Amino acid sequence: MSETPLIHSRHTSRSTVDRRVRVQGEPVDSYPALPPEARRGSVLRITEVGEEILQRRCRQVTGAEFGSPELSRLVDDMFRTMHVAEGAGLAANQVDVDLRLFVFDCLDEDGVRHVGHIANPVLDQPDPATRRLIDDAEGCLSVPGADMVVPRTARTTARGFDKDGNPLVIEGKGYFARCLQHETDHLEGRLYLDRLSKRDRKDALRQTAERREAVFARRTRRAAELDG
Repeated sequence: MSETPLIHSRHTSRSTVDRRVRVQGEPVDSYPALPPEARRGSVLRITEVGEEILQRRCRQVTGAEFGSPELSRLVDDMFRTMHVAEGAGLAANQVDVDLRLFVFDCLDEDGVRHVGHIANPVLDQPDPATRRLIDDAEGCLSVPGADMVVPRTARTTARGFDKDGNPLVIEGKGYFARCLQHETDHLEGRLYLDRLSKRDRKDALRQTAERREAVFARRTRRAAELDG
């Protein structure tokens, strides 16, 4: 998921909000702008709309994979790749890996930063009778350069596991809730384009065709800056 400015109203008084960064759902007193995982990781190629791996459901992370050096390295590489691409979230199939795993570094509607990863996520969505949908701009690193308005629920909870197999509960609201829904969609083989009308999907693909070259140039500059 690409970083997109919030355009909906905020409903919580900032004076009552705990401003600490949430890492794996837990508040911490200090946290660097560039996560440690991104410092350790390497940049991977980001898959793009039309590639087969983005169109099918990813497989579960299995017991033998939890706690492995390979899974830890993948999380590091995904963080690095996400930050080079200036994204808010990145799913494993976006780096051509068939696993139910995504990473995130995203602000919620109160401006609180949420950083982490989750494997085998399952979303607890609000009851249809009480849920509130928000129309907001949304982009995707696999659809470079395009932004379209997509309705998403204002709140959601993701339940899954960390890379070591420990149970994990991540609560999201506002744009962070959107990020959790967007990335979980990826793991189901669904792009945000699939939630658009034919006309809007065509518009998004037109934006990508026009802006893709500039987006990739910016990613190259960003990679050089982080390496420097």
